[in-house]
Amino acid sequence: MTPDDLTTDAGPGPGGTPPGPSPERPVPSAQDAALPAELAGAAQALFGDRLDLAAGYAELLATDGVLRGLLGPREAPRIWDRHLLNCAAVAERIPEGASVIDVGSGAGLPGLVLAIARPDLSVILVEPLARRTSFLVETVERLGLARTVRVFRGRADEAATGANGVGPFMADVVTARAVAPLDRLATWSLPLVVRGGRLLALKGSSARDEITEHAEAVAKLGGGEPTVQLCGTDILDPPTTLVEIVRERVVRPPGAKKAPKRSHGSRKRAR
Repeated sequence: MTPDDLTTDAGPGPGGTPPGPSPERPVPSAQDAALPAELAGAAQALFGDRLDLAAGYAELLATDGVLRGLLGPREAPRIWDRHLLNCAAVAERIPEGASVIDVGSGAGLPGLVLAIARPDLSVILVEPLARRTSFLVETVERLGLARTVRVFRGRADEAATGANGVGPFMADVVTARAVAPLDRLATWSLPLVVRGGRLLALKGSSARDEITEHAEAVAKLGGGEPTVQLCGTDILDPPTTLVEIVRERVVRPPGAKKAPKRSHGSRKRAR
């Protein structure tokens, strides 16, 4: 996997076009996005008075997201438990008013979910592929989130270094879900984290094994000791598992623009 492979999805069809409905592929339906009754309590606890907004996003994922190949059709009926609630639980690890960069945002998981659940956050969705960023831009507009959410088309290293002429950016918190093994993820993501900020990587059952394998690499990149955090333990079964890494030292990535010695204004913090 390279930095271009920042998310996984259903993949393109023949000729590089997103896959569409076929006799074997069910036609997307908004009904697939309906909130199951047994999850209503958890959804209310995580989204509060923005639950209707979350429902609107769920519908877009189940319809446009599936049609564009950003979400597998078999995932549509599991949008709430497997995706929205799983991502929203991460909000408990994010300080009030924080800036957030979501690396390899794909269809907006977890970045858009966090922006919906937490209107106090400023979120940048980093995604290199055009069809995904098109969906993200349209979804941000349709949900009325443009005040707190922006979309950056490019790789994580480009966002960190300003290599494509936009940025560089940094944030209090960087999130990632289903992006890459922890060592590569830290290589791409830690340069986006302010000193003392944190990387939150949703990892599931692989979390502890990845920490054992990659803790040394993380330390060389300026990260502290990775820890496993369980989110939503009182409302989700199973809870969301993530790896949390605090950026303790600043290690300038290859290709980064060197700041002038007497100026701190050459790196813009994501707001």
